[in-house]
Amino acid sequence: MLAQLTLFQTLPASPLATHLLVLAPKSKTLPKGLPYGDLLATVLKRRSMKVNELLKSPVSANAGNGALVAWAMLDVEKDTFALQTQVRKALQLLLEENPKELSIVVLGDETQRKHAAELAVFGAWINGSPLPVHKKNAERKPLQIIELYGYADKKAFDSIKTMATGNLLCRELTVLPPNELTPGQYRARVKKLALANGWKHEEFDMKALRKMGAGAFVAVAQGSDPEDAAIVHLSYKHPKAKQTIALVGKGICFDTGGHNLKPSKYMHNMHEDMNGSAVVLGILLAATQSKLPVNLDCWLALAQNHISPKAYKQNDIVTALNGTTIEVMHTDAEGRMVLADTLTLASRRKPDMMIDFATLTGSMAMALGARYSGVLGNRDELVQRAVSVGKQSGERLCAFPLDEDYEAALDSKVADIKQCTLDGEADHILAARFLMRFVDGTPWLHVDLSASRCEGGLGIAATEVTGFGVAWGLGMLQGY
Repeated sequence: MLAQLTLFQTLPASPLATHLLVLAPKSKTLPKGLPYGDLLATVLKRRSMKVNELLKSPVSANAGNGALVAWAMLDVEKDTFALQTQVRKALQLLLEENPKELSIVVLGDETQRKHAAELAVFGAWINGSPLPVHKKNAERKPLQIIELYGYADKKAFDSIKTMATGNLLCRELTVLPPNELTPGQYRARVKKLALANGWKHEEFDMKALRKMGAGAFVAVAQGSDPEDAAIVHLSYKHPKAKQTIALVGKGICFDTGGHNLKPSKYMHNMHEDMNGSAVVLGILLAATQSKLPVNLDCWLALAQNHISPKAYKQNDIVTALNGTTIEVMHTDAEGRMVLADTLTLASRRKPDMMIDFATLTGSMAMALGARYSGVLGNRDELVQRAVSVGKQSGERLCAFPLDEDYEAALDSKVADIKQCTLDGEADHILAARFLMRFVDGTPWLHVDLSASRCEGGLGIAATEVTGFGVAWGLGMLQGY
């Protein structure tokens, strides 16, 4: 539940909130009418700071009435990510005290106030709602009330509220421990969401997938007991929509690596390997609540990669749903296997565009770290648009090549294609080349979510699990 938002066009004569955020535009001097301006001047003098240093470092102080006040300046000429980071840092000074109420004051001209207000309210919504924890004496309580002074156009926050709801759903699912989000438990949650939001819902369980010939997905999922894996299909339709977009999400609820067992260091947090599916659900929920005029076909590949006598192994040869034979080279490259058959199902519905989301490769994380995610695709104009939307949304993407000559590394002597190579060189590119075999020429983007977790938070998100991809995905859909 998001905090209730109340809007006021004018500033209060004497702000009495216990927790107050003040956002001002770039300036070399303190603006007139700045709440607690005398206190801020004293703080800056004590710290030997110039006023414009507030563009880099927000500051906070306790007022005489006991209120905690945080001030920051925003340079609207900076990119979205930089502004989000500044607002997040200022909010953290306040939200770490778990306030019940938060007041926000925005200053400047109308454009500056609008931009600051949208950033601050979105940040307060997603960071003021605690993620699931299992500590006996957890002190974190949700923010319940937000009062915004200086901007009062209520319609401006409708889409921001739905985006915040989608981001929170994504992050809440991702942080759940693996014993609370098995494929079976995940399917039950998704079914409940579908009923609540009017989505068409269907499941392809292991029995159905075997009968269909989805050998790539089954190879990974057969190592689990019980066999509760499935490909779940959700549909959202809008009466005015002219385009249908397919969203595909990797939903590996826990990844041991299979027979190529991960070391403990790399198996830690592998309950988050379902993040791609959570991103898809977050986008779908936000699009539904905002009644976005686009048709969405969403496909979730829900499974686990376990080690067992039934688990698939190196040198197995399996036949995917589209008839492609695959030589298994490494059992920890399971994501591309479950996505292969899921992409085939999605492409058979003939969407106008397809995007898949996956925490797919370690090599993408090695290439970019955790501050960017990577994007590859089979249409240059789509890739360029993806990068542009990333800059606008603050969820930054870096484009990688997908040239045909890379695929020579996947040539197999015994099957149509190798699943991967053993040296791991350019694996994020080879994984995308592998996946492209299963999109049947559909305009397609692959987002490798190396920024799904970032220590210390990222952009507007203060938690390590970022929800990266929800805002970007909505930005892509709005173009349709």
